[in-house]
Amino acid sequence: MNKRKVVIIGAGHVGSHCAMALAFGGVCEEIVLLDTDLEKARANAMDVADACLFTPGSCTVHVGNYDDCKTADIIVISVGQPRKPGQTRLDMLDDSVRMLRDVCSHLKPLDYQGIVITITNPADIIADFTRKSLGLPRERCFSTGTLLDTARLKRTISELAGVDRRSLTTCSLGEHGNSSLIPFSSTTIGGRDYTALRRQDPVRYGKLDEDLILERTRQIGNEIIEGKGSTEFGIGAALADMVKCILRDEHRVLPASVLLQGEYGQQDLHAGVPCVIGRDGIEDIIQLPLNAAEQQAFEETCTVIRTHIARAAKVNVQGCSHLLLRQIVVGAQVFYACFHIITQPQYSLDNIYLLTFR
Repeated sequence: MNKRKVVIIGAGHVGSHCAMALAFGGVCEEIVLLDTDLEKARANAMDVADACLFTPGSCTVHVGNYDDCKTADIIVISVGQPRKPGQTRLDMLDDSVRMLRDVCSHLKPLDYQGIVITITNPADIIADFTRKSLGLPRERCFSTGTLLDTARLKRTISELAGVDRRSLTTCSLGEHGNSSLIPFSSTTIGGRDYTALRRQDPVRYGKLDEDLILERTRQIGNEIIEGKGSTEFGIGAALADMVKCILRDEHRVLPASVLLQGEYGQQDLHAGVPCVIGRDGIEDIIQLPLNAAEQQAFEETCTVIRTHIARAAKVNVQGCSHLLLRQIVVGAQVFYACFHIITQPQYSLDNIYLLTFR
């Protein structure tokens, strides 16, 4: 049996917790960590490898390089700076695009045939940027998107209603951020419309206020960052669950930020929607029957995403222009140096060669 291999690019707080969640879940047999900080990547790899003695399966964890990506089943991209208190995910766009441009420049020549999952923020915009940069189909390049938002949503409803979160059918849609929405018209508890349950038993279900639930879903991440400086356990577990869904070909419905091509009335942008996920990645997109207010909210969150996708393109062009300018300046400096050497009679051709290429 072939080893199931996952490469994680970005081995900081989030990347290392993704590795830990994969190892503890027995999801794969090989985990490779890549990072510009080689010593930190090596230390995290050794730390997770030690923990593997106590995990369900046998898993090898080690540091690697981009050549390891060629044989990976899944590449997880988790590069980026941690979000600071008071900072939105959208505020991280410029730095994230610059980092992803470098990552994609290494991945593009590999002609990678597996699946890429991005968790770098802002999630929807970075998923779109990565897919375009690598030229991958939407089935094979997407983000965890609103999967973590959905976990927070279900926890909120569970705590308010006193019902196990596994008995809830609901999800968060749109941006992985402050413009996300909840399709309450499709939300059920044990298969029952939650609004019907609220009317039937106001004592138990009367706390299910839609404004409160939406606010909590959006703000829980901010509270975690305010309290400890980063989120890591939740996204690590969410990523591991999505990877498991793919590697075990579960055909399970999970929210993911995928390219929309007409679904929900949207075109050419990534947004969080429920998807059927299996061995080949995104197999299908589930289109929920949104009411008028929910459809309007979905259009608004997509407008936010679309605006920042355009900004990401500008940041990328500016970065490429700056790189080209630096190359021109360096080229001019080399030309001037060579011209200066050539005009000096005391230098032979051998000396010119040595001075130029030493």
